[in-house]
Amino acid sequence: MALASSKAFSSILYTLTPFNPSNSVLACSGSNHVNVVDRRRRIVIFGSSLALASSLIGSNQRRLPMESAIALEQLKEKEDELEEEEARNVNLFQKTSPSVVYIEAIELPKTTSGEFSDEENAKIEGTGSGFVWDKLGHIVTNYHVIAKLATDQIGLQRCKVSLVDATGTRFSKEGKIVGLDPDNDLAVLKIETEGRELKPVVLGTSNDLRVGQSCYAIGNPYGYENTLTIGVVSGLGREIPSPNGKSIREAIQTDADINSGNSGGPLLDSYGHTIGVNTATFTRKGSGMSSGVNFAIPINTVVRTVPYLIVYGTAYRDRF
Repeated sequence: MALASSKAFSSILYTLTPFNPSNSVLACSGSNHVNVVDRRRRIVIFGSSLALASSLIGSNQRRLPMESAIALEQLKEKEDELEEEEARNVNLFQKTSPSVVYIEAIELPKTTSGEFSDEENAKIEGTGSGFVWDKLGHIVTNYHVIAKLATDQIGLQRCKVSLVDATGTRFSKEGKIVGLDPDNDLAVLKIETEGRELKPVVLGTSNDLRVGQSCYAIGNPYGYENTLTIGVVSGLGREIPSPNGKSIREAIQTDADINSGNSGGPLLDSYGHTIGVNTATFTRKGSGMSSGVNFAIPINTVVRTVPYLIVYGTAYRDRF
């Protein structure tokens, strides 16, 4: 086949040689037998070329459907992967969001009796997030979320905690301060459960985190309750300032959006385990919007601190 094709193409090139009058004359002076042979040669050449073209077209026609099928299969696999990823995100949110609470810092007017139930004239000073620590009603949040309540000297500051119980029923209760750790920007509140069953978070670890792994933040940015944002662990071992000017070490950096109102909410891994407490973000100057550089207190720090806050009201280092 290759040889025949080679001869055919050499003949074609020959017939396309530039016109020469002497050659023309010489051809015309030849016998009819030469013309017949030449015509036969051209027919053979044309037939060989046509056969080659047909075989190439046939092979392309056979290959194109196969390539299309492979492309469709790859597209389907990508769609399946996307659907699986979306399903995981949905399941993670549904599983963990009942453990996240909405916190409102409220200031009562001086003219009222100071009762928490007087909400008509109350002023919302700020909002934040938190999460259920245990079934006894302990809530973990950031110190800066309830700082006004912690430093209230008059008795007009209140804290309203809204959440759902294990049955999905939403309710609100007043949060009372149990313990404070401004150095690590942590605080523990307590609400009365009144027999309701709460769903605590599942604690993870921040020891084996890796840059690039997926993470999820749930909170109440700008008052929009139960908002999920998704990102990756962008950095580890960061040092960020605490509300009292000290340093929080080993902070987790993430590009999962953390905005005003997210503070105190959980940062989760892909299993739904809490790996940090969302606490701070760098904002674009003059905009107040997150720049994508966000930070969370590592859960290992929280696990070491919260039990002392519940039992003693202060961190271990402050007991002596």
